[in-house]
Amino acid sequence: MRILIVDDEAPARARLRRMLALEPCVDAVEEAADGIEALARLPAFAPDALLLDIAMPELSGIDLAASLPAPAPLVVFVTAHDDYALRAFDAEAVDYLLKPFDQARLQRALERLRARLLAGREQPLPAAPPRQLLVSERGATRVVQVADIDWLETADNYVVLHTASGAPLLRQTLAGLLERLGPGFVRCHRRAALRPERIERVVPLDKGDCELVLRSGARVPCSRQYRSEVMARLEGGR
Repeated sequence: MRILIVDDEAPARARLRRMLALEPCVDAVEEAADGIEALARLPAFAPDALLLDIAMPELSGIDLAASLPAPAPLVVFVTAHDDYALRAFDAEAVDYLLKPFDQARLQRALERLRARLLAGREQPLPAAPPRQLLVSERGATRVVQVADIDWLETADNYVVLHTASGAPLLRQTLAGLLERLGPGFVRCHRRAALRPERIERVVPLDKGDCELVLRSGARVPCSRQYRSEVMARLEGGR
């Protein structure tokens, strides 16, 4: 297994690395001091699982787990706080290690990870879309719930995430973001996409184009190229 340790405390990372070195099922270990660094390490290291602290500055382990890109690694939460257990398992964690733990308890967590990995290889599950997106803003990280996004709009090298509380910019292409988000959004224009259930009315325009008026009052362009797909989603109620 390839394990990424994510903990803001260096002594905790060092102890866990020493314990993992004793386990023959662990092939490679890397560390990250926070959630942002962990996300940056994912593409190159491609861990099978994260051993993830919960109480970290700026981005909690719970928020990081909900923001992992698909296909997401498995998660075992490692924390000194037992009051996070319900939220941890809501995040579909494989296990919950309460500090301090011994080698035997770590071994049980690794066995659960191995069993889940083997089951996934035998019967792979479709990757679930992320529940939230992380947006960098002036040195901080903003957590945007995907369920709060009404529509998406391109802006140069960014996508504007239009929500009721603002319109943060995410550095990604619209096509790439729609692939991550899955069927909850439908493209309506080369520069826009939206949640079809947020549409209140469709206003016809010239040459087969139309304007989609959302419940929020926003007016989103819809070109004739995408109009039939949008109408099909509206008629299907999804």
